[in-house]
Amino acid sequence: MIGVAATILAETYTHSQLNALFMSASFPGDPPEGNKVAKCLGWLRRANNDCADALARFGRLIAEFMDQRPPTSWLEPEREPDESWTRPREAIRNALADEGLSYQRGGLILGTTLTGPSRSLQERLEAGGIEVLEREFQRAYENVERDPGAAVTAGCAILEAICKAYLESVGQPLPGNQSLKPLWNAAARHLGLNPQAVADNDLRRILSGMYSVADGVASLRTHEGSAHGRSPSSTYRLEPRHARLAVHAAHTLAHFLMEAWQRRQA
Repeated sequence: MIGVAATILAETYTHSQLNALFMSASFPGDPPEGNKVAKCLGWLRRANNDCADALARFGRLIAEFMDQRPPTSWLEPEREPDESWTRPREAIRNALADEGLSYQRGGLILGTTLTGPSRSLQERLEAGGIEVLEREFQRAYENVERDPGAAVTAGCAILEAICKAYLESVGQPLPGNQSLKPLWNAAARHLGLNPQAVADNDLRRILSGMYSVADGVASLRTHEGSAHGRSPSSTYRLEPRHARLAVHAAHTLAHFLMEAWQRRQA
């Protein structure tokens, strides 16, 4: 990832632009010596070695490059962008995908094994609660039409982060497999959301359904989400309506989990 990004950034920006870009993304230290490629490599490696949230900083660093609109001509406003614009962005996405990661608009790096971005989201959730939750899901909804896989990945990652944040806040050990299903099972069980522990039959059925939804969102993310690539054995193409259903479902579970967490704190 460092090698791919360093080359692309060096080809895109001047020395002074690179200095401003890295500094605005909170990369530590003074600009490294050397040509533009050496400068980018040095700064990226420094952050990778010294910063616990290196991936979060990397997301902020590439956000401007990844999110800008393709150049268009007023004579041909609907013309597809050429390879000189699409190829470097696709190279960065592929480098991320090779590590089980994906880029989401706004500078967010998503992936199941992250500690940097997930930790940052966990801290924001603990500090801001449901307000932060709503902002994060709004980002996921914005991707539903243009990138259904990224939307599913985002919804699942947010729910994972909430489960991790809750378990760590109450001193519970995280499961060995830190994907959504075992995280949800552990958090829901500790919050008393085990269907077998509820006397009311209607609530028991709803809670059972929530476990199935968490399992379904996790499976869809694994098979169709942007972080893992599309499964070759898939029998359908992921469409915006599927992603919208998954994100809505994850949003409902996340909101309920946050409310249960806040009630326990009260």
